[in-house]
Amino acid sequence: MHTGRNNTEPRRHATAEEPFRALLEAAPDAMVIVDDTGVIRLVNAQTEALFGYPRNELLGRPIEILVPQRFRSQHPGHRLDYSANQQVRPMGANLELYGLRRDGGEFPVEISISPLQTPDGLLISAAVRDISERQAAEARFRALLEAAPDAIVIVDDAGTIQLVNAQTETLFGYRREELLGRQVEVLVPQRFHHHHPSHRHGYVDNHRVRPMGAGLDLHGLRKDGGEFPVEISLSPLETPDGTLISAAIRDVSERKAAEIQLAELYEQQRHVALTLQRSLMGSPAPLPGMDASSRYFPARQGPGVGGDWFDLIALGGGRVGVLMGDVMGRGLEAAAVMGQLRSASHALAKTGMPPWQLMRALDAVVSELPDQLVTCCYLILDPDESALTVCSAGHLPVLLVDPTGQVRRLPVPVSVPLGVGEVPHQEIRLTVPPSSVLALYTDGLVETPTSDIEEQIDALTVALEKAIADSPCLDLAADSILAALLPDPVGYADDVTLLLARIPLAPLTAVSAELPALPVSVGEGRRFLRRTLEDWGCEDLTDTACLLASELLTNAVRHACDPLRLRLRRTRDDLTIEVCDGSPVLPRARTAALDEESGRGLALLDQLAATWGTLPTQDGKAVWFSVLLPPSHSGSPLETGTAR
Repeated sequence: MHTGRNNTEPRRHATAEEPFRALLEAAPDAMVIVDDTGVIRLVNAQTEALFGYPRNELLGRPIEILVPQRFRSQHPGHRLDYSANQQVRPMGANLELYGLRRDGGEFPVEISISPLQTPDGLLISAAVRDISERQAAEARFRALLEAAPDAIVIVDDAGTIQLVNAQTETLFGYRREELLGRQVEVLVPQRFHHHHPSHRHGYVDNHRVRPMGAGLDLHGLRKDGGEFPVEISLSPLETPDGTLISAAIRDVSERKAAEIQLAELYEQQRHVALTLQRSLMGSPAPLPGMDASSRYFPARQGPGVGGDWFDLIALGGGRVGVLMGDVMGRGLEAAAVMGQLRSASHALAKTGMPPWQLMRALDAVVSELPDQLVTCCYLILDPDESALTVCSAGHLPVLLVDPTGQVRRLPVPVSVPLGVGEVPHQEIRLTVPPSSVLALYTDGLVETPTSDIEEQIDALTVALEKAIADSPCLDLAADSILAALLPDPVGYADDVTLLLARIPLAPLTAVSAELPALPVSVGEGRRFLRRTLEDWGCEDLTDTACLLASELLTNAVRHACDPLRLRLRRTRDDLTIEVCDGSPVLPRARTAALDEESGRGLALLDQLAATWGTLPTQDGKAVWFSVLLPPSHSGSPLETGTAR
């Protein structure tokens, strides 16, 4: 039987293999993948370049085609031994290995092999590297070591060459007799001739053992006109005929090339570390109706990774959690701790716990990590009430730009960082004007070795005020702030995080009714709900909404106390209904017996609501649920109201 799954299977495999093939082609070494019978299944472009075969002449042929004839009889046995005892390891350790090109030429190689378990069986990956140049360099190095490590050139105070060694002949390409009696500038590139005599005279006047041109790039000039980088050490030689100057000259071409390779390797490792950190940090999904912009820049010094993180969390009922933290220190350890805390804080926030309680829970997590301190700030924004509940554990002040453009620090009590323990974390509830902009940040943005952090926060305040005044776009404002605070985009030593979030306007389609905690309130709540849905043109949702709201109201009347409030909130996509009561006890799902009249409310929520949840409130708790609006329901907005 032919199914849709079978139709998409090849495409899915091809898509899954694309990153693998791209990685294979980007590998610096020749990569040869064979099956357990030694047949070549896959090669990359480096293999073609190294061995001289086009790809189609290798695929499907035995791997022994790339092995010199004198080794072919033993090679299948080595393959079988590896298949029986497979592990990632270098091949033929302490042995001289050779590859065979298409033209019959042999060349020394270094091979690393590793197993690849696939649905079709075992594959063996071999990374092959040509080490011809390395072996040649090692041979030259051994010869130099046996004779003399460096070229030695001895000149008098006039710069005339008096003595050279065999390494000088080898290094510069001159015969010994061609150098004796000539000026030392013959070994110096032409562009340095003008200054070199004065440097010589300066050394003669104040001679001592020292490196020449410390901090400069020095070059030697060969007889054939070729230049090469050198390292030179000078020392005086006192003789009966006067002072001679001995120059030990070392060709550092290979070191320069190695430094370039190390720099490239460092960038590769840094890229890997940053990729790991970004994966741990995550990227919060955009929240409907929430205008926000964030910026994160890793440190440009050291490994580049750190412990900054931020998060935007939809809490239900229009509420949004805003979180920012900073693990003190830098490096992979800080990034790993950050990843743990971000995951924990996101999960805890989704339960609806208040900021102070989330901080206490995170404090317990950090306390179990050795020698860790973490600053953190958590805010819960309720746009319907223009309210902000904030708790800060040692974090920097939260800045707010009100609709008039004035910037102020929110009066948030700041407790000790997470990890200190034994200190309670206090939260505060503030009323903030809609359309205000919140600014949260980490110390990498405002802390420098040469300035006071309070002065830098003041500078951030000025930059924030100007950026918001210049543009209503938060993305442009974030870029403007970073340009003002970080004029050198590559010189900062700590990772930098900035988050701007605009407080939404209260939705026009939001109403609420306050009810007494009496049985009659269930019917009153249904009638209020039915009238509101009729006004909003959502009559087709009435049955489901009234059924679920009745369950929540009944639970509140039976198990809770005043104040009791029913709140309705409509967005473009869904309808949210919330029941608040004065009891802090959260509802607990249970399985009702067949003859019981209760115990099925939360089960109905699971079945009929798109989402639902609970939130602790200042007076008790809120239980909410959302149902999706049909696509045709884009009714005109209504005025916000409160009914009693």
